[in-house]
Amino acid sequence: MSELALAAVDALQPLGEAAAPLQADQELLPEGMDVGFKPVPAIIVLLMMGSFLAVGVFYKVADTSDMWAAGRSIGTVENGMAIGSNWMSAATYLAVAATIATAGVYGLAFVVGWTSGYFVLLIFLAAQMRRFGKYTAPDFIGDRFNSDTARAIAAVTTFLIGFVYSIGQARGMGLVGLYILGDPNLPGLSGYQAMMIVFMVITIAYLALSGMLGATKTMVLQYIILITAFLVGLWATGFAGGYSTVLPQLEYGMLIEDLSREFYAPFAGGSYYLWIATAFSLVFGTCGLPHVLVRFYTVENERTARWSCAWGLFFICVLYLSAPAYAAFGTDLYSANVRDAYGDPGMSAEASEVIVVLATQIAGMPQWLVGFVAAGGIAAAVATVAGLFIAGSSAISHDIYANIINPDATQRQQVLVGRLSIVALGLLTILFALDPSAPIAALVSFAFSLAATVLFPMFFLGLWWENANREGALSGMITGLIIWSIPMFNEGHFMNEPWGIDAIATWMPAIGSALIGVPIVFAVTIVVSLVTDEPPLRTKQLVRQCHSPDPMPKNKTAEDIVRERNEGGPTPADD
Repeated sequence: MSELALAAVDALQPLGEAAAPLQADQELLPEGMDVGFKPVPAIIVLLMMGSFLAVGVFYKVADTSDMWAAGRSIGTVENGMAIGSNWMSAATYLAVAATIATAGVYGLAFVVGWTSGYFVLLIFLAAQMRRFGKYTAPDFIGDRFNSDTARAIAAVTTFLIGFVYSIGQARGMGLVGLYILGDPNLPGLSGYQAMMIVFMVITIAYLALSGMLGATKTMVLQYIILITAFLVGLWATGFAGGYSTVLPQLEYGMLIEDLSREFYAPFAGGSYYLWIATAFSLVFGTCGLPHVLVRFYTVENERTARWSCAWGLFFICVLYLSAPAYAAFGTDLYSANVRDAYGDPGMSAEASEVIVVLATQIAGMPQWLVGFVAAGGIAAAVATVAGLFIAGSSAISHDIYANIINPDATQRQQVLVGRLSIVALGLLTILFALDPSAPIAALVSFAFSLAATVLFPMFFLGLWWENANREGALSGMITGLIIWSIPMFNEGHFMNEPWGIDAIATWMPAIGSALIGVPIVFAVTIVVSLVTDEPPLRTKQLVRQCHSPDPMPKNKTAEDIVRERNEGGPTPADD
């Protein structure tokens, strides 16, 4: 495999000398991490998880509107905080600082990609998606392109995104849970595996009860917990370590030159192409993630959708501007307190992925504060899993079961199928998270590449080009799935023997495959649409209505407005 192929995932591994592989019961270096039961942090985490379950019971849903779109009743700032916590997964709370700590400037591709995508969302998609007014992303694709086949492909893709993305969150829960609660010494399971299963089971239980309404209420609480924990931990660590006094986000710059060259020199340990490919995939993957787009269906109108997107970006940037400082503090503290005392084994991947917690501990912070910081990491993971599981289960229950298999399904039946889908997705995630194939940030990036390659072109063309048709959408999505799958098989991420084809690994790494895939899918969709029949006039009217300057009433959609004007019925799927 070429050097660039190895860099695609190895860039997320430790800098310097390679550490010896850790055994199953050594997920975190004992020299660096105080792995064991900690009463105060354990109480904090258990109370937090208990509050999530309580919200699930209190907001237990019984109808599909609350289950999938929170009754379209969420306000601007509330939805912005939900967007923030839904977005700031373990990959943000834990892995952004970890990636910067271990891969240096390459890690900034994640910060750039994950924030820039929201500008594209704000300008091109947020308000238009709300005006179209469906419950789910596959629902939009099925109705916009008049195709149940397209709906099914989008639903399967949504489920797959939720599955791949959630593996990274489960890994984060397991690592932090191991730090707080220790190893229960269950037969056949490592400490990480046992903790991952415990926290995932609690998450599945509260989501199966609460649906989107309860999940949104919980996401607001989760954002408050995670951002408070992150910022308080950062400030306390910087002050105690003598790195900063007031604004660690700015003052950490004085520390950078004391770290390895890869930390501050652009592309010292990677390539221009890999950096650009990763950032590109993350930017447009953001715009294609169903659990992000569905947030715009939970508000009453397009104005609220735009402002909630802006608030969400603000809440996200608060943490992203702080992650590099945490990475710098953690790297220096680790070097001074672990490498000097025990030699230089290099920072293990597992230790780097809890660098936020590790830095706070090594800085000598009180145990309750270290526990609070760790609780923030679990809150971030749970919030994202909530959004992913709701989107994935709605794809099965609403888009496949209610729209294709059983159009006469009652709301009770749809909610039941949705809950069973949440359980199924959760069990599948647990199974694959027992031994994940890559670090958290890499696992999440695979899902972003899938969303960017398969779904983003459909959302963009579906909203901005009225001549995009069913045949074009089907051709584009199938092409996108094939393009995304090739590097995943090539690098062995489907639990297969890697193909090891250097040309694919060099120019289309799994972590950044959208750089090649997105232009190809756009081209295929446009060309096929041009050489086949135009979509029906009613479909074109729907697209035009999405850009109308007239305000959209809370309980109306673009389809409602077009129907009222034409005095006709709904447009059935053509296949």
